[in-house]
Amino acid sequence: MCFHFKQSKFKEVFMAKGLNGYPVNGVYNGFSHPSINVVTEVNPNDLQYFMWGLIPSWAKDDDIKKYTLNARYETIKTKPSFKNAKRCLIFADGFYEWKWLDKQGKKKQKYLIELPNSELFSFAGLYDQWIDKHTGEIINSCSIVTTKAKGVMREIHNSKMRMPMIIENNQMEDWLENRKINLFFNFKTSEV
Repeated sequence: MCFHFKQSKFKEVFMAKGLNGYPVNGVYNGFSHPSINVVTEVNPNDLQYFMWGLIPSWAKDDDIKKYTLNARYETIKTKPSFKNAKRCLIFADGFYEWKWLDKQGKKKQKYLIELPNSELFSFAGLYDQWIDKHTGEIINSCSIVTTKAKGVMREIHNSKMRMPMIIENNQMEDWLENRKINLFFNFKTSEV
């Protein structure tokens, strides 16, 4: 699963590509449901800010966001929370996972996972728009798509055996347009 990530180089890369918007660098904790930088298939050249924790358009209230920080790739087409969601990219240059050092998960080691050259990458994401029936406020929200852990991620994320789906730069358009993609697994890790 992925509940913590960082965007420390995003502003520079984003500006260099000439995209529209105001990128914000930061370290994000999904449990606080922050607004995070995303690009959607509708506006691939415009940076938008969506709340992390997808609220489906049909939800009665926003309580569901506690359970939708991540979406399992294997079930995104069948789970009610995700099956009507649209695709987006969530940019990062690292994410954090904890390795269980004992069977109960009481002793853990935090790891920072990055690409080999610490370059910017994107998570596969899903998003939806929800209208608060009490206030009329429109809330755009998103989830990070996860898949089965591979390689070094099987060693680090040894409790749930999941990892975020990383989209390579040359496959971003393919993800947004719902075409087949190859998953990326070449990471460098460091204890934090």
